[in-house]
Amino acid sequence: MPSQYVDRGLIKWAPFNALNGYYSMLDEMKHRLKKQDKPILSDDDYDELNRNIQEAMINQSEVEVNYYDRGYIKSSYGKIKKLDFIFKILILTTEEKIPAIDVLSIEIIN
Repeated sequence: MPSQYVDRGLIKWAPFNALNGYYSMLDEMKHRLKKQDKPILSDDDYDELNRNIQEAMINQSEVEVNYYDRGYIKSSYGKIKKLDFIFKILILTTEEKIPAIDVLSIEIIN
């Protein structure tokens, strides 16, 4: 009867934690494994982004902005303070500056 090989993932490297540098290497490997490619937005997604930006700016609504940053999807909260069309940056009231090209979605909270 053939035995099934089950990969134990990063657990198999746990005994090496006693050696210098392996713990930080494992953390770096875990960090790199979670990276993902930038999602591609459709025309409908861009239309929804545009509508939500306009509504949030008119009503001064609180928003959650999901954006792509070097392999990871991050979130930020605040009101939209300004859209900088020259530098293509979305500026929130928390003074956070998000490149417009990296914005994936904007959800209106209130």
